[in-house]
Amino acid sequence: MPKNIVLDPRWFDRDQTKFEDWWRRMGLFLKSNRVMETNDRITAILAHLRGIAGIYAQRKLNELDEETGTQNWEEFVQEIKTTFSDKTKTVDAEWKIEIFKQGKKNTADFMIEFNALAIKADTDELHAIFLLKKNT
Repeated sequence: MPKNIVLDPRWFDRDQTKFEDWWRRMGLFLKSNRVMETNDRITAILAHLRGIAGIYAQRKLNELDEETGTQNWEEFVQEIKTTFSDKTKTVDAEWKIEIFKQGKKNTADFMIEFNALAIKADTDELHAIFLLKKNT
């Protein structure tokens, strides 16, 4: 089996409409290359930022140079998603999940669509359960 089975995710230049796909490719790339240490993961991600996003990368590198020890992965992921994700997709998904009804859809199909919308809308479990009860 080849060492790297996932292609390089290319550069990200702050095009928010392409962030989700780039982020997914980046995650697969990190797993495929067995990059597990938090600082190494953050460095690899920052190395793939160019253009306007490169300014963010430089600021983050400066912060990394000042700090000692391991960074917090969850905080970094939250920060990068907040900075670069397409907010209109999240708002659209939030609106769609609020009005999403099962109707005559097959239960399995409804659940797949509902889960996808819940992930896109970043809905917490409690609110998702409420919406499921309300809309089925």
